[in-house]
Amino acid sequence: MKKIKVIVTGASGRMGTQILKRIIKDKSFALFGATESVGHPSLGKDIGQILKIKKTGILITDNIIELFAKADAVIDFTVPTATLDHAKYSAQARIVHVIGTTGFNKSQLRKIDFAAQHATIIKSGNMSLGMNLLESIVKIASSKLDSSFDIKINETHHKHKIDAPSGTAIMLGNAAADGKNKKLENIMKINRINTIGKNLKDKIVMSSFRKGEAVGDHEIIFSSNDETIKIQHLAKNRGIFANGALQAVKWGMNKEPGLYSMADVLNI
Repeated sequence: MKKIKVIVTGASGRMGTQILKRIIKDKSFALFGATESVGHPSLGKDIGQILKIKKTGILITDNIIELFAKADAVIDFTVPTATLDHAKYSAQARIVHVIGTTGFNKSQLRKIDFAAQHATIIKSGNMSLGMNLLESIVKIASSKLDSSFDIKINETHHKHKIDAPSGTAIMLGNAAADGKNKKLENIMKINRINTIGKNLKDKIVMSSFRKGEAVGDHEIIFSSNDETIKIQHLAKNRGIFANGALQAVKWGMNKEPGLYSMADVLNI
């Protein structure tokens, strides 16, 4: 069987290294390239040095144009500005682009929509099976619970994470808002980082906490005067996101250009 030629962007980052390790072990894939941003200290290093294994002959580069033109897919956990550049080249090459990057603004999301006219883009705030199942549960719960229930979302990540609320918290917020047939942007209240938010009538209150090296802890709370329902997802390691990204690549290989989500990949 022909192996899928994959590029990993942000190759020396927390997610990049996890994805590299799994690609190397999975016989379905051939690691075709690894990239980092211009000026990054890892440029020119063999990925074996990054992963602390024997040399592979694949050096980390910032020359993405040539790589994208010959690859089958790219897995992208970087930052919004970098992902937009990657999406442009994915569209030109008409390849699969799996996006785990979070923190996009509306203008940036429109550019991804445009790129998806030519590339098969699978984008999700969270690539894990458990979290995507949780998203569907949250939507159902929100649709069944009346306005006597306040909604709060608490998320905790490592101290280095830049965007807040997290992409996963936004994903859960959208699910809760969809259950009420409302737009999240119209009913969302975001608290300052490391501040516990109070319940607010007809609002989805989001609180973000940054501490240590926490991988990801998300809790959504539906609370009334009579009862409280708590739903939680705790990521024990980043492997769950890497596994989901690789599953998304396989799923996307025979799909038409368009913008898809992990819900499509998992058929939930």
